[in-house]
Amino acid sequence: MIYSDRTAAGRALGLELGHLRAMQPLVLGLPRGGVPVAAAVCGVIGGDLDIMLVRKLGVPWQPELAMGAIGEEGIRVLNQDVLSHTGITTRQIAEIEDVERAELERRREMWRGDAKPIPISGRTTVIVDDGMATGATVAVACRVAQLHQPTRIVVAVPVSSTEALRRVAAEADEVVCPWVPRSLGGVGMAYRDFHQLQDDEVTVLLAAKQSRRG
Repeated sequence: MIYSDRTAAGRALGLELGHLRAMQPLVLGLPRGGVPVAAAVCGVIGGDLDIMLVRKLGVPWQPELAMGAIGEEGIRVLNQDVLSHTGITTRQIAEIEDVERAELERRREMWRGDAKPIPISGRTTVIVDDGMATGATVAVACRVAQLHQPTRIVVAVPVSSTEALRRVAAEADEVVCPWVPRSLGGVGMAYRDFHQLQDDEVTVLLAAKQSRRG
């Protein structure tokens, strides 16, 4: 199974989430790559689209390998397996977290400004990314969502490693993933078009959905 792009993956994922349509869910995309997937999911099952701001904490010499992740409101999750394997020091973690917190704030100002996020409380909340390798980023998103007392947290991704599924299952009420390959070399292997999204692509997707909601 190979997805042509993130939008196609989101449409396929939306078909797996039909049981949520009547609940008018809040669909939260993880920027940047999760937003087009989430927008397509929302197009299939309805509900509201918003972003959940989280940032991966990458290993300094291998940034794509997550040693953890951070989210809004000071939430942080660390991947102890990666930390013990790489020997990352507490000081290195702190330095990387400072950089990623600054980027998280930049994105908050750019995509939200003075606007408030759509309230999570009392909603069926669907957290969407374009895939999970370690699951650290999605685990952080679940913990941020839990602070706001949703009715239910559903994680939905087009592709995932088995390890990430196990990790995230402990954080969510339901995990939906159509494709779990025996060996996931990287999320990008699941897509023909896996280009690095630009900020303005995310802005356009959010603005279009917010316009329809308005």
